[in-house]
Amino acid sequence: MIAAQTAGQPADQTSAPSTDTPQDFRAQSLKKGVWELGVLAGGGTGLGKSDNTQFFYAGGRGGYILTGEHLPGILRGNFEWAVDILPLYPVLTPDGGAIYGASVKPAIWQWNFTSFKKFAPYVAAAGGVVFSKSNVPPGDTSKVNFTPQFVVGSHYFFEKRRALFFEGSLGHLSSASLGPHNPGYNVTFLFTVGLSWFKGGH
Repeated sequence: MIAAQTAGQPADQTSAPSTDTPQDFRAQSLKKGVWELGVLAGGGTGLGKSDNTQFFYAGGRGGYILTGEHLPGILRGNFEWAVDILPLYPVLTPDGGAIYGASVKPAIWQWNFTSFKKFAPYVAAAGGVVFSKSNVPPGDTSKVNFTPQFVVGSHYFFEKRRALFFEGSLGHLSSASLGPHNPGYNVTFLFTVGLSWFKGGH
């Protein structure tokens, strides 16, 4: 009788308390073999004697995460090589004019810190070239300038394989004496915002 009653009763639906933790969007996205594809825009200014010159830019970013995670503690992270293509790169000069140009940044060597679930801070050394329609700075200078930079930023993963990113950089812009004169901009400060998608991976 007891056995019959037991057989007729619905199975106990009680389960152990869930041990799920918030989804680790960073771990699902920022790993070896993943491609980062993004759009970005930003701007900034020269510093010191060049603080009357402003820079703006917009374009895309492609990156590839080359390594797994290395180093202990908060230094733990992976290495990414990225490239920026910036078809829009106007330089606003002190006389109120605008010099239009484009830029390619083929070397962004980036260390992503991976100790967090939604944020992934990073530091990078970057180098690129700006091609302009007329000389930058104005005068007897050059239409081609180089832009080495030191970058600090962070991804914010708001869902799996998608992230906003924010970064600031200190850089230098000069022609490396390609033109007759090379006054350049000794120090520039630039701020960038963007949106990235992460594809592939192991």
